[in-house]
Amino acid sequence: MITNVSLTSIWVKNIDESKAFYTDVLGFDLREDMTMGDFRWCTVSHPTQPELAVHLTTPSAPLPDYLISAMIRAQDENGLPALGLNVDDCRATVDDLKAKGVEFLQEPEDRPYGVEAIMRDNSGNWLVLVEPREYTDADFEGVDLG
Repeated sequence: MITNVSLTSIWVKNIDESKAFYTDVLGFDLREDMTMGDFRWCTVSHPTQPELAVHLTTPSAPLPDYLISAMIRAQDENGLPALGLNVDDCRATVDDLKAKGVEFLQEPEDRPYGVEAIMRDNSGNWLVLVEPREYTDADFEGVDLG
């Protein structure tokens, strides 16, 4: 029986630069960084959620060349979704991350489920920041989700 989610992967352009971004800018902890032949295994995790590892990996073999090319194009066009991150104060977190040079695609906005902002990591991946709040189905009445 499956008991939990323990690992998710994010496609990055450069593992060393992304490791620095996730640890130095976002405050994640380095869990593992090792090379096995031509393969590099690098994971980070948030200090409050160490059981969930985020694997930082580049599009490379054993993926086929056509898929590697497609992934690199998607990275170059900043079009890959990555993570959703809960925050305790979305507006303050955005201000803090902007001071560290992080690019935002969407400023904090009130949503029925909380305050949301969208940023990019240093590889162009989208990260959604959400300051969650309690909601009911009625909070979505008249909201265009489309």
